[in-house]
Amino acid sequence: MSDPAPLPALAATLARAYDVIVIGSGIAGLSFALKVAREGRSVAILTKKNKADSNTNWAQGGIAVVMAETDDFAKHVEDTLVAGDGLCDRKVVKQIVVEGPARVRELVDLGLKFSRDEEGEYDLGREGGHSERRILHVKDMTGKAIEAALIKAITREPRIALFEHFFAIDIITTGRIAGKTRRKPSAASKPADEAKDQDRVAGVYALDVRDGRVVAFQAPVVVLSSGGAGQVYLYTTNPDIATGDGIAMAYRAGVEVKNMEFIQFHPTALYSTSGKRFLISEAVRGEGAILRNAEGEAFMPRYHKQADLAPRDIVARAIDAEMKRTGAPHVWLDITHRNAAFLRSRFPLIYRFCKEDGIDIAKDRIPVVPAAHYTCGGVATTLSAETTLPGLYACGEVACTGLHGANRLASNSLLEAVVMAHRGAASVEVFLKRNEQSGVPAPTIPAWRDLGVVDQDERVVIAHNWDELRRTMWDYVSILRTTKRLERARTRIATLARETQEYYWNFSVDTRLLELRNLIQVAELIVAGALKRKESRGLHSIADYPDKLRRAEDTSLRRSY
Repeated sequence: MSDPAPLPALAATLARAYDVIVIGSGIAGLSFALKVAREGRSVAILTKKNKADSNTNWAQGGIAVVMAETDDFAKHVEDTLVAGDGLCDRKVVKQIVVEGPARVRELVDLGLKFSRDEEGEYDLGREGGHSERRILHVKDMTGKAIEAALIKAITREPRIALFEHFFAIDIITTGRIAGKTRRKPSAASKPADEAKDQDRVAGVYALDVRDGRVVAFQAPVVVLSSGGAGQVYLYTTNPDIATGDGIAMAYRAGVEVKNMEFIQFHPTALYSTSGKRFLISEAVRGEGAILRNAEGEAFMPRYHKQADLAPRDIVARAIDAEMKRTGAPHVWLDITHRNAAFLRSRFPLIYRFCKEDGIDIAKDRIPVVPAAHYTCGGVATTLSAETTLPGLYACGEVACTGLHGANRLASNSLLEAVVMAHRGAASVEVFLKRNEQSGVPAPTIPAWRDLGVVDQDERVVIAHNWDELRRTMWDYVSILRTTKRLERARTRIATLARETQEYYWNFSVDTRLLELRNLIQVAELIVAGALKRKESRGLHSIADYPDKLRRAEDTSLRRSY
């Protein structure tokens, strides 16, 4: 996709100034904002819809953390490494797992009430790939409960300003303001000169969705916590907001992005003739549900020793293979051997949703299919949530920390979000103090360039390109890939990129156009990563290269200026 031209040095506009700008209002962003504000920093949270619209809100399963006496950190680490298929960073995995219990206690202190059993102990669930029961949950609505607790906390924090219906368009850097990318300082540079010369964060441009104006937010720190990119595929368990905004913005700013080829397809999304897609949590299999093919056979023992509790990539490929073998449009998830009272209590959301779709899960098998679920790659960060651009941080699904490797272990995502938000907030405080000591003045942010732009005249172009992109990704870049399919996808996406970029520069922007622009950028990154990886590993299965290479390496992508 063609890169945006350097910003012209137009007359300055009065930008809203903060210490930190957080983009996204899921568990990662809200946790980050709360911790930074409690250090005395002013924070602006930008969310393109309502504050409760996030992937977090849709997270059913729970948060994986070592709590039981029979469990230990080493087991959790090993389960994560096995699921990650050789690509996890062991140091990162260990640190996040070890810090998990302390971060969970903080959530409890905020008022979060995890489900307990009849003895009053935490009701720990088990999901695919886990050797022990370690999934803390609030029934099957864990994400929603965590989000509610965090939102309640931030509303009591006067240093946080929440801007709903503000769509972050692009990161403003000092290099873009100057019309070029600044070179890295020489070894002889003084600290003050280094701060002046180094390209760094200056703020963001954001669309006020309600009135169509683009406004500038100024800050030395921007935190990307905008979630994943499930909407790049035709079928996904993700909400409509999951359009890869943060990943695309970071890449356009020249930041390193890693392992984008690893897209996790959740094995069990509800197959509905009404076209609805709804996640059937892995916790259902953790409570004994069995996958059956069109012939009624429990097929998973043929594919993995853990059968229905195998890691997600294996289960998704097995379902895909069974559907192709039998020609069936779905397989069945069978939990009819558990009584209705238990199912209504343990899975109230799933039970109710299926019932509304005509399925009584206590009596009927659930028709399920795989659907795009989680982006395991993303913006490359350190264990302190730092990216390759000074002042830019990332945490949550938008980031690639090294925890997930080639395949995410179930329920590790919420764990990663709270741990990395904590570590990132501590790093931001150090960065801001160093920034203040440098004495470098805040740059003047130019006005948004909208000269010659007119209102959109043919929105059908956006609708058509959106649909074609998602169908292309589903048909050519999904569960099983080939080099030929990937090359076809690259060609089609390049055409969509040219058309959409031309539209972006000539017409006024709106949410749908901006999301399409970001989805196309993310699609290009997924395809580029997939073409670079000459092996099958974890979630990336390619017929041309069925074996794993002896050495596991990250796929790094970075825009060259």
